[in-house]
This record gives sequence, structure tokens and C-alpha cells, in this order.
Amino acid sequence: MKKLQFNAPVIIGIFFISMAALIAGEVTRGSSTIALFSVYRSSLLSPLFYLRLVGHIFGHASISHFFGNMLLLLVVGPPLEKIYGSKTIAICVLVTAVITGVLQVLIFPNSALLGASGIVFMLIMLSSLSGARSGQIPITLILVAIMYLGQELYSILFVDDNVANLMHIVGGICGICFGFQLSRKGNAKNSI
Repeated sequence: MKKLQFNAPVIIGIFFISMAALIAGEVTRGSSTIALFSVYRSSLLSPLFYLRLVGHIFGHASISHFFGNMLLLLVVGPPLEKIYGSKTIAICVLVTAVITGVLQVLIFPNSALLGASGIVFMLIMLSSLSGARSGQIPITLILVAIMYLGQELYSILFVDDNVANLMHIVGGICGICFGFQLSRKGNAKNSI
């Protein structure tokens, strides 16, 4: 009999916390999503503001939003967690969450941000750099960046859909920065 393998604890953790947040949002008619799983401008004196700087990656507006993010997260994340280690991926996720959360509050003070899209795009760009040697730029990175940035810029300019495309780009930039940093350190596990 085969055993289940807990192969990517950070990615699996994000999945289950996001699923719990989605269920809680349904049960509370969105109030838990607003209170804990969306980031927006609020008082710096509120402890919930700081929780939301990371918690926003677990909130999703709908089941289709959740499935879209989680499918990509579960495909791209585990191989990266295997390459770089859980600690490194957790740090990358936390840093990206805080950066996108802070930028959302500063640039878009009248709207909220929720969802794991920034994290997913960080992982996509990081994956295009995995295995790169120090001082080299993989052609896959260039192709992914052109396609990804092109799609996001098109959406910013021509699509009105309440999607935080700028934060997707910020997540992708974080992934590129992490990828180059990790390639300099030899891709060793737990190297950040």
C-alpha cells in the first residue's frame, strides 16, 4: 500500500489555509475575508493591519478565483520547494506578500487586494530561473517575462476587470530577484 507524501509543506499549507479562508468567507458572507484576508488602507495601530499584509494571499473572491490560483500554485510550487527548500520558499512567499500588500496600500488606497496571484507569479518567474548558473540569463526567463509582462500590461491598459495586474507584475519581479539571488548562492536548499 502506498503512503501519502507531504512533499511541499509550504505550498500545501497555503492551499489549505486558502481553502479554509474561502469557506470562512462563505459562512460569514465575506466579513472574515474583509477582516483577515484582504489588505487595504487602515489604521497602523490595528494589529489586524499587519496580519492582513500577509493574510491577503489566502483570501479569494470566489471559487473560480481560488481554483485559478491554487491550480498554478500546486503545479509550480512543489518542484520549487524541492529545489530550494521549504524555508527559502516560505521566506519568498512572506516577502512577496508584504511587498505587494504595502504597495497596494500606498498606490491604491481606495481598494483592497486579495488572492495568491502575486505569489503564483513570483513562483512562475522563479521557476523560469531555477537551475540557472550565476551570471547567466536563461532564454526561458526572457520568453516567460515577455509573455507574462505583455499580458499584464495589456490588461492594465485595455481590460477593466478589477484584477490587480500591477501586483502580479510586482510578484513576478520578486520572483526574478529571488531567482537571481538564489542562482548566485548555488541553488542550495534553505539558502536565503
